[in-house]
Amino acid sequence: MTAEILAVGSELLTPQRVDTNSLYLTQKLNELGVEVVAKGVIGDDRVRLTQAIEQARARTPLLILTGGLGPTEDDVTRDAAATACGCNLVFHQEIVDAIEARFRSFRRAMAPINRRQAYILEGAEILPNERGTAPGQWLRDQAGVVILLPGPPNELKPMFEAQCLPRLVQWLPQRHIVARVLRVAGMPESDLDQLISPIYTRYTNPVTTILAAPGDIQVHFRAHGSSDAEARALVEELSRQVEEALRDKIYSRDGESLEEVVGRLLSERGATLAVAESCTGGLLAERITSVPGSSRYFLGGWVSYSSHAKTAWLGVSPQTLETHGAVSAEAAREMAQRAREAACSTLGVSVTGVAGPAPDPGSSHPVGLVYIAVADQQSCEVKERRFVGERDRVRLQASQLALDLIRRKLVGN
Repeated sequence: MTAEILAVGSELLTPQRVDTNSLYLTQKLNELGVEVVAKGVIGDDRVRLTQAIEQARARTPLLILTGGLGPTEDDVTRDAAATACGCNLVFHQEIVDAIEARFRSFRRAMAPINRRQAYILEGAEILPNERGTAPGQWLRDQAGVVILLPGPPNELKPMFEAQCLPRLVQWLPQRHIVARVLRVAGMPESDLDQLISPIYTRYTNPVTTILAAPGDIQVHFRAHGSSDAEARALVEELSRQVEEALRDKIYSRDGESLEEVVGRLLSERGATLAVAESCTGGLLAERITSVPGSSRYFLGGWVSYSSHAKTAWLGVSPQTLETHGAVSAEAAREMAQRAREAACSTLGVSVTGVAGPAPDPGSSHPVGLVYIAVADQQSCEVKERRFVGERDRVRLQASQLALDLIRRKLVGN
C-alpha cells in the first residue's frame, strides 16, 4: 500500500515555516506498512490544490491533506477536495453547535465566518477535533481514501491517533515495513556505491536509499512483508551482505550518530576524553557534549586558536611551531598529548588546519588541509586530510573524522 501527503498553506512556502506534520504522518504510516511515495506543499490556491489532489488520487489509494481547514477565505482545502473528488459539500449544524459551545467556554462569541468549518464532503465521516474548531474528514470512495486533517500539530496528532489509526487498521491489508540504517564514515559516496551497488541492485524488496552528508553516509534499507518476521528477514539478508562489504567503515547499525556511538564506547570502556581544537573552534567538543550523559566521559577541552594559546595553555613547544608550523602533524601530535596529560584523560584528541575561505596570512598551506591526532598513554596517531568545500563543510568533516578516529581507537581498528 502506498500513500501521498499534501501539506496546504502558503505559509509553508516561506523560510519561516517547516512542514513537520508529514514527518510524523510518515512514521505512523510506515508502522502500519504503508509506504509514503510522495509529499508536496501547496499554497492557498484552489485551482492548484484541486489539480494536485486529482493527480495524487490517480496515482495512490491513500491521500492525506493537512491544513487549510480554518474559517477564512484562504482555507481552500474543503472546496478543492470536493471538486477533485466530484462530490458536494454538506452543511452540518451539529458542528456549528459544537464550535459555538467551544467559544462560549472561553467566554467569547463565535464569528459567523466559523460556519464555513461545518461543511463536510458528501459521504465523508466527521473526525472530531478535541483541541480546535476545525473537524477532520475521512472520505472513502471507489478511488481510495482521502483524509483531511487540521494543520496545527497539536490538533493533527491526537486526531490522527484517535480517529484515523483505527480506521486505517480496518481498511488496510495486513502489511509490515521493517527499516534499517547503516551509517558509514571515512568513505566517499561514489566509492561506497561502487562497492555495494552490485549487492543491493539485485533486490527490489528491500529498497535501498543512500543519503550522503559531509563525512557521513547513511544507507537505508526498507523491506515489505506480510508479517514483521518476513520483512525483518528480508532486511537482515541484504544488510548482512552490505555489512560484510563495508566492514569497519560502518559505525552504526541502528541510526545512532557518530557522537552517540563514541559516547557509548567511552562509557562501556570506562574511558575519558579531552580535546584540543584549532580550526574547528569548539565544534568537536560541542558535538561530544550534545549527547546526554557526556559528563561521564568528557573531561574538557581547549580552543587554542592562536600559536600563543597552543604554547601558553597546552604547552606545545615553541620550537615545534617555529620549525613545523601550527598546521602540521607535529603540532597536532603535541596538542593531543598535552590535552590528555593536562586533563588526566584516557584519550586526547586534537584538530588543527585551515578551514578557509582563504589561506592563513603568510602560510603556504591550502584551504582544507587538516591534521587530526588521537593520543593515549602508549602512542599517538596522526591523520592528514585535504577536505573540499566551504569553511563550515571543512570544519564539519574535520570533526567527523576526529570522532571516527576516536571510535576506531576504542574498538581497536
